[in-house]
Amino acid sequence: MSNLETRPAEQVCEAGRAVGGIELLEARDVPLGGPRAMNVRRTIPQRRRSLIGAWCFCDHYGPDDVSVSAGMQVPPHPHIGLQTVSWLFAGEVLHRDSVGSLRTVRPGELNLMTAGRGISHSEESPQGTAEHPRPPTLHGVQLWTVLPREAKDGEPTFEHHADLPVATHEGARVQVFMGTLRVAGEALVSPARTWTPLVGAQLDLDAGASVELDVDPGFEHGLLVDAGDARLEDVPVPVGALAYSGPGRTRLVVAAGAPPVRAVLIGGTPFGEDVVMWWNFVGRSHEEIVQARADWSAQVAEGDDGGTDYEEGSAGRRFGRVDGYASGPLRAPALPDVRLRPRRRPGE
Repeated sequence: MSNLETRPAEQVCEAGRAVGGIELLEARDVPLGGPRAMNVRRTIPQRRRSLIGAWCFCDHYGPDDVSVSAGMQVPPHPHIGLQTVSWLFAGEVLHRDSVGSLRTVRPGELNLMTAGRGISHSEESPQGTAEHPRPPTLHGVQLWTVLPREAKDGEPTFEHHADLPVATHEGARVQVFMGTLRVAGEALVSPARTWTPLVGAQLDLDAGASVELDVDPGFEHGLLVDAGDARLEDVPVPVGALAYSGPGRTRLVVAAGAPPVRAVLIGGTPFGEDVVMWWNFVGRSHEEIVQARADWSAQVAEGDDGGTDYEEGSAGRRFGRVDGYASGPLRAPALPDVRLRPRRRPGE
């Protein structure tokens, strides 16, 4: 998913800090693609907390009725230095990218794209056919993780995983899509490739149920509540909010009240590098971001005023080309008038 804000703010992502207790992060509404666009609710990055482990971006959207609308329509756009993690509760999203991938993601399946030095992709609600009509509802989360220095300039790749580990225990269902999580003594290990120690999982709890998760004490965690009456470590977490728990815990208890709960757990070791995040780019310096924008802008300029065709040779450029999307690529917004600078971590 692209950040389609026309004037995206510089996001200075500081490494996580060990803090006690539970911190509630509220979401802000962001229109995805103009006045008729679907809205998403963004909890990170924000001023209070930029990262949870290597997780640096969390958009929560839906449930949206896409039976009478275009649904998700995100034209080809670039990324560097991150992984995109697409996870659905309902509906379908068709992914195309410049390494040749064409894949529909459905609930319970994972689309994982590793941008490395540069990739471009598009996302759209499929048109549907008589045999397979478009699902009427679109609902899910889009997450990004920061790639560490040793991976951020690597080759771009794409993975799709339809068979992910699940555990059920006393009214709770846990499905791990990234990393490893222990539930009732059972280790659930996702086959998806990660570059830093982290975890991502969907939790579904029946009314009145609770689940105790054995967690790495070196991890910090976030719980995004999609539905229901949820509590993390006996702290109420409103729907749409992201509850943060710092390192030091060996277990986390998530409980449901009268309404059943659906939530997403993310976590990882506090990321030890400061990064600069602007638009769809994650880098380490102002110069990296400026160069990535220039490379994408030069590539888009080769097309016919943003048309669907690129001139011969453009596929060999940094971000490649996305074939098959109905319109041209997104143009990069203007950079701010100030130099993008990482901030120092507290205590430095």
